[in-house]
Amino acid sequence: MPEIMAYKTTERRGETFSYLPPMTPDRLRQQISYLIAQGWNPAIEHTEPERAFSSFWYLWKLPFFGERSIERILSELEACHRANPGHHVRLLAYDNYSQSQGTAFIVFRAGAR
Repeated sequence: MPEIMAYKTTERRGETFSYLPPMTPDRLRQQISYLIAQGWNPAIEHTEPERAFSSFWYLWKLPFFGERSIERILSELEACHRANPGHHVRLLAYDNYSQSQGTAFIVFRAGAR
């Protein structure tokens, strides 16, 4: 299990995963596999770092309704990051049954690779 990072009052955290070490590519694949297995619909959003705590993020394309390919989702995350290198990029998934977000986490932070 990865070490939990100490909270620094000078840093703002964006979501639960931000308190853990950065996700490895394998861990990201596992998270995407989980949201697909739940039947959730993935979507990708991005925003400027100074607006990260706003409730509005820019939507990258439409949500990927019914998408079952981990590779396609990963390639869209990379494409969004390449098109918006100074932005945070997050993956979220919509749960049709509860009509809410099933998950949301930042995949790329601005200035980090």
